[in-house]
Amino acid sequence: MIVTGIAARLGRGLDAGTCPADDNGRVAIRALVAKPLSLFTPADQTAPFLFASPHSGRLYPQSFLDVSRLDPLGLRRSEDAFVDELFACAPALGAGLLSAHFPRAYLDVNRAESELDPTMFDGPIAAHRGARSARVAAGLGVIPRIVREGMEIYRARLPAREVPFRLDAFYRPYHQTLANHLDKMRACFGTAILIDCHSMPPLTRGHDIVLGDCHGAAAAPALTDYIQCALIDLGFAVGRNTPYAGGYTTSLYGQPASGVHAVQIEINRALYLDEKRMEKTPGFDVCAQAVRRFVAGLVAAPGPWRA
Repeated sequence: MIVTGIAARLGRGLDAGTCPADDNGRVAIRALVAKPLSLFTPADQTAPFLFASPHSGRLYPQSFLDVSRLDPLGLRRSEDAFVDELFACAPALGAGLLSAHFPRAYLDVNRAESELDPTMFDGPIAAHRGARSARVAAGLGVIPRIVREGMEIYRARLPAREVPFRLDAFYRPYHQTLANHLDKMRACFGTAILIDCHSMPPLTRGHDIVLGDCHGAAAAPALTDYIQCALIDLGFAVGRNTPYAGGYTTSLYGQPASGVHAVQIEINRALYLDEKRMEKTPGFDVCAQAVRRFVAGLVAAPGPWRA
């Protein structure tokens, strides 16, 4: 499926701003539905790049907190915390930035709509179809059952109506916006490049960053080579496709033969985050400055995407 087909099927995207919340990130569900995401684009986009942060949302609906057995800090274990802030420089440098406001523990847009666990709900769910995937079996479907350490999120089964509500209010607007902006970039530049931005726990291999392009299926190898070399030049230890080869979003949108490339980037949280407290460390500013140099170089460079 090419991006044009996705945008046509899903319809028009949206451009949302910030969503008001209290100091602990709690928000009324109606406010979050009204502003589920932000798409920031420069007045003059100079290169065909969109940086997306699907898992850094930290606005927690009070109705979600009420049915969870976990405290807010426990729920935050699933976040790619502050990744959106690491890449906040992108619009000023000539690229787009898309970020979800809703948390990954509530809804994971890096999954297919059908990746649902019917045992989580109190009745039949119309969206469920097909075989049970390994991710669903592990509790990590589009509506997750667990947070990262394997802790159960919910006290009891959810109403079946939560499935269409969360998909319509959050999942589809995110993918509508993403698909539409990729379409616009391809129309303008002849190509579109999605950089799907995530964070990862420290790896025994010692990598600072792991790039995933679905083993070359989601992006032209020359593009991934270029990105890898640019990061290495900035002093990062960079791996490729192991252990993160790219998730659902990378495989869905990455269609090099159609002029759309997708590369997933995983940043080692040890570089910038205290995971126990889910707070930035002094390394955050250092990491953000390096990311800014990376984005600036990528946007300005006469790379293979300009051929």
